[in-house]
Amino acid sequence: MDYTVGSVAPIVLLPFFAFAINAFIVKRFTKTAVGISCLAIFGSLLYSLAIFKDFVFGQYATNYYIHKVFTWFDLGPSFKLNMGIYIDNLTAVMLLMVSGCAFLIHIFSTYYMADDIRFGRFFVYMSLFTSAMLGLVVSDNLLGMFIFWEIMGFCSYSLIGHYYEKEEAGAASIKAFMTTRVGDVFFLLGIVMVWHTVARATGEGSVALVDIYKVLAMGGFDNLTLWGFPLVTCAALAIFMGTIGKSAQFPLQVWLPDAMMGPTPCSALIHAATMVAAGVFLSLRIYPLLEAGNLTTFVAYIGAITAFGAATIALVQTDLKAVLAYSTISQLGYMVLGIGVGAYNAAFMHLITHAVFKACLFLSAGSVIHSLHDHHTHAHVQEMPRMGGLRKKMPLTFLAMMCCTLAISGIPFFSGFVSKDRILGDALLRALDDGGALWGPAVLGFVAAFLTAFYMFRMMFLTFFGNPKDQELYDHTHVEKLSWNRNVPLLVLTLFTLGFWYSGSFTGQKLVKFPVIKKEWFQTLIEKPEKSKLGRFKDLKRQEWSSVDNRDKTPLPKSSYDPNHGLSEERAHHVHHVHHIGAILSIIIAFSGVGLAYLMYVAGKLNPSWWVNKLSGWYKALQNKYYFDDFYIKGVIQKGLLKLNNLLAAFDMGIFDRFAIDGWKTINEWAFRLSGKFDDEVIDKAGVGGGPLVVKGFNVILRTLQSGKVQFYFIVIIVVLVSYIFSI
Repeated sequence: MDYTVGSVAPIVLLPFFAFAINAFIVKRFTKTAVGISCLAIFGSLLYSLAIFKDFVFGQYATNYYIHKVFTWFDLGPSFKLNMGIYIDNLTAVMLLMVSGCAFLIHIFSTYYMADDIRFGRFFVYMSLFTSAMLGLVVSDNLLGMFIFWEIMGFCSYSLIGHYYEKEEAGAASIKAFMTTRVGDVFFLLGIVMVWHTVARATGEGSVALVDIYKVLAMGGFDNLTLWGFPLVTCAALAIFMGTIGKSAQFPLQVWLPDAMMGPTPCSALIHAATMVAAGVFLSLRIYPLLEAGNLTTFVAYIGAITAFGAATIALVQTDLKAVLAYSTISQLGYMVLGIGVGAYNAAFMHLITHAVFKACLFLSAGSVIHSLHDHHTHAHVQEMPRMGGLRKKMPLTFLAMMCCTLAISGIPFFSGFVSKDRILGDALLRALDDGGALWGPAVLGFVAAFLTAFYMFRMMFLTFFGNPKDQELYDHTHVEKLSWNRNVPLLVLTLFTLGFWYSGSFTGQKLVKFPVIKKEWFQTLIEKPEKSKLGRFKDLKRQEWSSVDNRDKTPLPKSSYDPNHGLSEERAHHVHHVHHIGAILSIIIAFSGVGLAYLMYVAGKLNPSWWVNKLSGWYKALQNKYYFDDFYIKGVIQKGLLKLNNLLAAFDMGIFDRFAIDGWKTINEWAFRLSGKFDDEVIDKAGVGGGPLVVKGFNVILRTLQSGKVQFYFIVIIVVLVSYIFSI
C-alpha cells in the first residue's frame, strides 16, 4: 500500500469530521449523530487494519518506516515548520489498538449511555478524543504530538465533568485538567530545548522524531549544558514530566481516581486504554533521549513506586471503579518500569495488552453498575460490599471480567502474564547485572504483582461470588441476555486477553506452543531504538505528502525471529535463565495473591478485619491515599500557593496598584489640571484672548497716526526735525 493523504489522513480525519458534523446536528438528530460517530471510528479501524497488515503480516524490517511531511507555515529561512506522519511497526500496532478499542467502546456506549440526557453530546466529545489520540500516534514530531495531547486534555476535562449536576464531577474535571497541566508545561519546555539543540546542530529548527534521532547519532547534544546540568538530561526530564502528568505517575497520580466521576465508557477509553497510555507512548518515542540523558534508573524508580503505591491503595477500595482506577495507575507504573529497565518491547506489549483487558474490565464494570439499581435512592450501585453472587445473574459479564482479571493478575496463558513477566524478568536481570541500584524497582515490581492478584480477585469474589449482601438489590437485578451492544464488545475484547496472540505460545516462554501463531511477531518487529542504532537517520530524506514511496525496499530484509536477540550464546543463556526464574516467581506470586483472596473472601479462613486492626495505621494511610490530596490541597495549595497568591495580591494592591496604577492616575490628574490652567491662562487668555487686544492696540495706534488731520502731520514733521537737529 502506498502511504498518501488518501490512505493515512482518514484515520484521523474521519472521527474529526464526525465531531465537526455532530456538533451542529446532535440536538435535533441525536441517533444520526451517534451512528456517524460509530461509523467514523469503524472507518479508522479499517484503514488501521490495512497499515497493520502491511507492517506486521508483510513483516517489514524493524527499521522500516514511512515519513511524509507538508509545510505547515513558512516564515522565511529562519523559521519553517513541517508537520507530517511517521509510521513504523510501533505506530502500526498502536493504531490498531486505539481504533479497535475505541470502536468497541463506542458500540458499548450506545447501550450504557442510551438513557442519558446528554447521550449525543457524549459521542461528540468521544469522536474528538479518538481523532486526537490517533493524530498523536501518527504524528512525526513532538509539537504535533503536543497539540493532539492538549486536545485530549480538553476532551478528558469535558467528559469527566459530563454529569455536571454533581459538584464532585466538576471538581474532578478541574483537578484532572490542572494536575496534568503541570506535566504539560514541562513537556512544552522540553520541546523548546530540543528545538534549540536541533537548530544548533543542523541549522534548521525541528522537533521531528527522526531529526532528534539524527542529532543524537551525530552527538549534537554532547557538551551542552543548562545551568550546569547536561542539556540532554534536562530536555529528557522535561518531556518525561509530560508522561508523569498524563500517565498519572508518582507524584502526579492524584487526578486519575477522581476522574472516575465520568461515565464508565469514558473511563474505559480515556482513562484506561488510550489517553493515559499516550504518556507511555511518548516515553517510548523519546527513549533514546532518556538513555542519552542517563535517566533510565530514575524512570525505573518512578514506575516501580507508582506500581507499588497504587496497588496498596487498591487494597482498601470498596468502589468497583476505584479499584480499577488504582489498578490502572499501577499497571501504567509497570510500563514505565519496563522503559526504565530497558524492557522496551515488553513495556510496549504491556501497553497493548493492558489497553485490551483494562478496557474490557471497565466495560464489564459498567455492565454491572448499569444493572444494579437502588430503588430507594434511584441511583446505580458501585459499592462492592452491596454486591455478591452476581455471576448467576450476569454470566457473560462474569466470564469477560474473570478472563481480564486473570490477565491483569499475571496468570499463565493470559496476555498480562506474558507482558508483565517480561518486564519483571528484565528488572531482575538489570538488578543482577548492575548491582544494588536497580534492586529497589525489581523488588517493588514483584511485590506489586502479588498485590495486584490479591486485590483484583478480592474485587471478583466480592462482586460475583458468595451470597448477595443486599438481597433486595440482587432480586431486582435482571438476568443478563446476549446483546450486540452490551456483551459482544466485552466478548471480543476477552478473546484478545489470551497470551498466544502476542507471544506465539500460551505461556510466553516457548513452553507451550500455539499451533497457528508460531512466530514471536511482537518481539521481532518492535525493536528498542538504542543510540547505537540511530545512524540510519543521518542521511534521512523526507518525502512530500503528494509523493509516492519509491524507495528500493530490496535491501531491507524481512524481519525474522532471533531467539538469542543478537546476543552471544553465553549471554543469551544467562538472560533466558534469569527470565525463567522471573517467570516462576511471577507464577508463584500470582497464585499466592489469588489464594490469599480466596481464603479471605470466599472460604472465610482469614478475617480481613484482623488485618485492618493489626495494621490500623497503614490502613488509615491507605484510606487517605497516603495523604497526597491533603499534601497538595492543605499543604502546597493552601499553605503555599494561596499564601503566595495573597502575597502577590498584597504586592499588586499595595505597591503595583498604589504606585504604578494609582500613582500614574495621580500624575495624569496633576498633568490634566496643569494643562487646564495652561489652556485657560496661556492659550485662552494670552493666545486666544490676547490676540484681539494686540490687534485692537495696533488699531488704536494706527488710527491715531493716520487721523487725516494736516495739523497733526505738520506737528509730527516738526518734532522729527527738532529731534534730528538735537541729535547732531
